[in-house]
Amino acid sequence: MTDPITDLLNRIRNAQAVFHPTVDIPFSQIKYRIIQILAKEGFIEKFEKKGKKAKKIIRITLKYIEKTSAEGEARQRRPAISNLKRISKPGQRIYLSYKKIKKVRGGYGMVIVSTPEGLMTDREIRKQKLGGEVICEIW
Repeated sequence: MTDPITDLLNRIRNAQAVFHPTVDIPFSQIKYRIIQILAKEGFIEKFEKKGKKAKKIIRITLKYIEKTSAEGEARQRRPAISNLKRISKPGQRIYLSYKKIKKVRGGYGMVIVSTPEGLMTDREIRKQKLGGEVICEIW
């Protein structure tokens, strides 16, 4: 596997496409921090670290939004995450200052950025006036 972050995003995307309740991800510190941000922002239900040493995994409980129709009979489920997009790739890194990071979907989405202070969302970046490598967009 050449890009673990893309693997994380693809596993979440694929699990949500077939409405799986949970998905298991191989553990790494950067993936764990991205998942913490997703949970804090309300994109996933919960997560937990399992296993020991080389066999550690992160089990993510995915979040789905249920809608009932006007008649109250038909119920529709849709994933809380509509889209995951990897911005900075191993072959082409994208670095931006806080002034150039735009709001995603009018503020409904978020951008995750790797800064010298650690991984942060676009809102935290603007507050602290930092810049860094743009990891991904989520909405």
